[in-house]
Amino acid sequence: MRYFPFLLILVLCACCSRNNEVYAEQTGRTLVAYYSYTGNVRSIVDELTKQISADVVEIKPAEEGLKYEENNYAIGSALISAIRQNPNNAESYPAIKPLDIDFEKYDNIVIATPLWWSNMAAPMQTFLFENGKGMDGKNIGLIVSSASSGIQSVVADAERLIPNGDFSDEPLWINNSNRNQMPTLLSNWIKTLNFSNNMDEKLYITIGNTTLTATMVDNVATQALATALKESPISYEATDYGNFEKVGPLGRSLPTANEQTTTQAGDIVLYNGNQIVIFYGSNSWSYTRIGKIDNVTQSELQTILGEGNCTITLSLSVENTTENQGNNEPSTDIPTIKNNDSNSPKYDLQGRRIDTLEKGQIYIQNGEKRLNLN
Repeated sequence: MRYFPFLLILVLCACCSRNNEVYAEQTGRTLVAYYSYTGNVRSIVDELTKQISADVVEIKPAEEGLKYEENNYAIGSALISAIRQNPNNAESYPAIKPLDIDFEKYDNIVIATPLWWSNMAAPMQTFLFENGKGMDGKNIGLIVSSASSGIQSVVADAERLIPNGDFSDEPLWINNSNRNQMPTLLSNWIKTLNFSNNMDEKLYITIGNTTLTATMVDNVATQALATALKESPISYEATDYGNFEKVGPLGRSLPTANEQTTTQAGDIVLYNGNQIVIFYGSNSWSYTRIGKIDNVTQSELQTILGEGNCTITLSLSVENTTENQGNNEPSTDIPTIKNNDSNSPKYDLQGRRIDTLEKGQIYIQNGEKRLNLN
């Protein structure tokens, strides 16, 4: 399923001092642009980019070393006052260091900024004043964080500076009372957005003679897994655990984006950074989501997985599964039958359930490949 892009704006309150540091750039169709005076915003960006893949840029004032909090916040309040008095005049906005951003590269833009005196921080307002036109047509999500102040004026600032943005229905408000729940708040809120999914590939899962497909989510783990699978398929030995899952070592570690999850049959997750789990039952634990197997019921999946250990091969194409490596044609080493006298479900070679067979069609039933001659 494809989703539409969105622009995510985080507005966060600065509370404590921290030295500036360079945030590592990541690849993707998402841009995170943030301003952080005390380091609190940077910590939110750190958590956000554990959960999504993104490029990151930092907004910095042109004049370094300003102490906005000195003399009863005289500098900071003066900057906000100047913008309030004449918001359409470029001279009202404090200068920031230049940035060269190609907004056409991005489907999603994340902007993170502190809240100052009920408004958006002045340096971030400058960034949006200078670049708001480049964000035309983007879907906009808003996260506002403050110590306790209300967020209405910050929302108004965002809508004024990005007049042609398509804002999401509900902003997420992070404040001092819920800040310790920030990873879960971010995770749950991201799921409600029409987020542009960067993960276009299907995951092919071969178990014995059966190949299933799965739709992957888009996060740092699946990005790394897809990169590895583009080099070669990965096979591993999976064992039963708890009468609800097949789990096995991936043979490498992937970056994690763990969250408390209640799984269902067909869910695929990463456990402990290096083990792949396929669920044929349900369990609640902290996992990194990988995806979900397409078009298979719980009983069908249990039959395909079988009892005891099994070898599972992961690939990005059916041609690269273990049985077909070096051969682009499906294996012809299959039993042929003229009449199908079984009522068990049938699947094509991509793991999709089929109700009507065509003459000469190869299909999978009861874990075996068959050829329909009727």
